[in-house]
Amino acid sequence: MNNINHQQKISREDLIDQVKNNQNYPLVVLDNVVVFPRIILPLLLEKKSSVLAVEQAMHQDRLVIFTAKKPIKSNEKKQENKQKPKPEDKKTPKAEDLISADSIYSTAAICHIAQMLRMPDGGVKIVIEGIEKIKIKELVQTKPFAMARIELMPTFSQDNMEIRALVRSVLSQFKEAIGLGKIVPLDIMVAVFNISDPNQVVDLVVFNLDLKVQERQKLLETTDTKKRLEILSKFLAKEVEILKTGKKLQKATSKNLGKMQKEVFLREQLKNIEKELGIKGGHSEMNDLKKKIKKAGMPKAVYKIARKELSRMRKMPSFAPEVSYIRTYLEWLLDLPWNKKTAGPLNIKKAGKILNEDHWGLEKVKERILEYLAVQKMVGKIKGPILCFAGPPGTGKTSIGKSIARALNRKFYHMSLGGMHDEAEIRGHRRTYVGSLPGRIIQGIKTAGTKNPVFMLDEIDKVGRDFRGDPSSALLEALDPEQNFEFSDHYLEVPFDLSDVMFITTANILDTIPPALRDRMEVIRFPGYTEEEKFQIAKKYLIPKLLGEHGLSRKYFDLKSRALRIMIQDYTREAGVRNLEREIAKIARKITRKIAQGKKKKYIVSKNDIKKYLGPPGYHLVLSEKKDEIGVATGLAWTEAGGEILFVESTRMPGKGKLLLTGSLGKVMRESATAAFSYAKSRIKELNIKEKFWDNEDIHVHVPSGAIPKDGPSAGVAMATCLISLLTKCPVKHDLAMTGEVNLRGQVLEIGGIKEKVLAAHRAGAKTVILPKENKKNMDDITKEVKDSLKFIFVENMDQVLRHVLVKERECSVGEAK
Repeated sequence: MNNINHQQKISREDLIDQVKNNQNYPLVVLDNVVVFPRIILPLLLEKKSSVLAVEQAMHQDRLVIFTAKKPIKSNEKKQENKQKPKPEDKKTPKAEDLISADSIYSTAAICHIAQMLRMPDGGVKIVIEGIEKIKIKELVQTKPFAMARIELMPTFSQDNMEIRALVRSVLSQFKEAIGLGKIVPLDIMVAVFNISDPNQVVDLVVFNLDLKVQERQKLLETTDTKKRLEILSKFLAKEVEILKTGKKLQKATSKNLGKMQKEVFLREQLKNIEKELGIKGGHSEMNDLKKKIKKAGMPKAVYKIARKELSRMRKMPSFAPEVSYIRTYLEWLLDLPWNKKTAGPLNIKKAGKILNEDHWGLEKVKERILEYLAVQKMVGKIKGPILCFAGPPGTGKTSIGKSIARALNRKFYHMSLGGMHDEAEIRGHRRTYVGSLPGRIIQGIKTAGTKNPVFMLDEIDKVGRDFRGDPSSALLEALDPEQNFEFSDHYLEVPFDLSDVMFITTANILDTIPPALRDRMEVIRFPGYTEEEKFQIAKKYLIPKLLGEHGLSRKYFDLKSRALRIMIQDYTREAGVRNLEREIAKIARKITRKIAQGKKKKYIVSKNDIKKYLGPPGYHLVLSEKKDEIGVATGLAWTEAGGEILFVESTRMPGKGKLLLTGSLGKVMRESATAAFSYAKSRIKELNIKEKFWDNEDIHVHVPSGAIPKDGPSAGVAMATCLISLLTKCPVKHDLAMTGEVNLRGQVLEIGGIKEKVLAAHRAGAKTVILPKENKKNMDDITKEVKDSLKFIFVENMDQVLRHVLVKERECSVGEAK
């Protein structure tokens, strides 16, 4: 160390006068430090330009300007890092080698150097005292050190009631911060609470807060005393909140640690007390679990695992997280019905009576179910294929499962599989996961409370698959009678016998069920209902049920038979009876409201009242109201909701022989239309079509209801008929519906869904139905009522189709088909 320069005695007024007389002073730029007036501050300066500036001040009047460097923006910082290497010496504060007006704050403080100490490495250690705020007007020089021209920015102190209140509030907040652990030097605390100048209070307090450079600079630049106090009050409030939060967290942590230590100590004491008193066995909860495990009736292998887990639980302190996991696992093992059954002797006649009581029609379905139950009675154990009820919505699949459970005197559990994507929903989660649970099958067994319930897996065709696995594949182990006697859930990790469970699945379509799973199921198809069946179901089941649900009785409500038939024909168009039930419920609600309002009388709903209750009809007999048209044919389609009629329209227009297809047609249906078009072109001579229409015309085929996707090959007959009618100008009979696949040779091939399609034709008011000859065997499934109301024509080729469907008129160009 070379020498020490001691402070020269000089008054503040003299220093301010010096500043006024000489307006150019040395400038030092500081990193992360803002100097305030009336603050004494030690600094270590290492940069050559800063040292030179201090030495210049020592030769003159010891006055130096100290300002803060502006923060560098992120993009500017990246550019600077590319151009300049990072300095190795990271001591602060520092000044930049290059100084510009844009890189520093213009509002700064001029300070008096009270002491200076030279360091061996060339730096200086100084003690400065802030004198006054100044404004940097201009940088006079930047090398070898910076000089600036300045002007004074005096802050005038104010003294009124509002200022005094703000000062008192700031001092109170500062005192609270100190009480919460804020470290402030003792001399600063004494000075702050004894200063009368509000601006000096602000300068001293802000210098002892952990603020950013921008926040400190904001207070330095503000000249209004009231505003400075308000800004400082906000900063202090934030500081107090941070200190309170830290205190709270520290207290909570120490409290938890203390509680754990106390519990360990008390448990050790409890063990010693029990030992002194000669008490054996341990905690009462453990004894209770031990007794329950003995009474649960678990298999030997499961019993051993339960005892082992209980032993692990005994050895752990109660505050250990794994204790709750083991307790939950043991509770699941105890709640499962390992040997509880609720089935009595099976009476086949009684079962048949129950099925007839609960459901009208479905004779083949009931017959197959009774055969299934008879086999179970003779064998004494369920051993056979899983039943799968397949059919449109609202046809009684779920309700017949409940009837089977009632006939067997078993518990019924319903589990919906629609939209399931996670394999863990079936098999459960491993116990290593927080919040893990058994799969839905084990949960269902626990809910049922017996090991032999009737377990209905609804909507099995709507199971999805993704990165979490394939739930339908996980169902194989549960449903397969050859392996479900040892079903292993990932959570339990012990085998559970599902061989006594009667699994029944339901589906609307079978195509989406994986083949391996479908192979293990026996499909029982639920066809759509005829109008007569719907009428009987409504009379015997729906109306009594809805009367009870709406608080009505026959005393107040009477729905006439003719009115009910109009509802079936004009207000619903479905394979099941769900919408019919909704329509009857609408009438019941309106009558219930009238009675609740005091209008008590018997409401007789006749055919003339239906429109008043339900509004205008939503459907009508579409075919009976149409007329014979050229280029329009009526096809039949099968959907998940049953059969539907399908209009096929065509038109011709100038073009180059293109076939345009619209109406949301699927790939198979588009191919069917192309095959029908090729057949029509190949038969122009036989059909007496003279001109080659494909040279200068396009054909457009459209299937209405364009927003609804359609697919399948069975519209081939309708499309070929539609195209030939257009080209020959012969109308198609309007009261005739048709279905069947057509190949390029004009042969009509067999298709599926015959019953559903025939019922759709019957509902739409058709008089005649064209079917492939190979489907004649399916007529046994059609009820006598429908057979008597329709004329069926079975065909082998398109020549036979055209003979029956085209209206022969004078202008038609088609001759008699051979």
